[in-house]
Amino acid sequence: MNLKSLLILFVFLALSCEDETLTSTKAINEMTDPDAVLQYSGAFTSGPYGTVTGTAQIFKRIDDTFDLKLEMFNTSNGPDLYVYLSKEAMPINFISLGKLKSTNGSQVYAITGSPDFNEYKYISIHCKAYNHLFGFALLTEE
Repeated sequence: MNLKSLLILFVFLALSCEDETLTSTKAINEMTDPDAVLQYSGAFTSGPYGTVTGTAQIFKRIDDTFDLKLEMFNTSNGPDLYVYLSKEAMPINFISLGKLKSTNGSQVYAITGSPDFNEYKYISIHCKAYNHLFGFALLTEE
């Protein structure tokens, strides 16, 4: 294979991978259970690698499970973005709530188990692939 063919193949692969790793930008509007009670909330602060706005809200459902709602949420895009419930703003000790569904809109994530919200008091938007913090919210009790 000649150099020109290798270059074309490399560009094609690089561009196709980039599209697959970015988070969806389609606005979504998910709602929490109407009977759930707001327990904790916090406003997002941008991190060193992104701009994040909106609020993080923890709701307790009737069955004693918890949901996180990202309300009026917006973040700059990036690859491999995850939502973490963490003990620190830069997640080291955390519970993964899954991949970020969209860069904007209201979205809901189930929280498994019964975490101690006195310890797990941050919601972090984090790029797993590059260990970059896009933003975080410090939760306070309502």
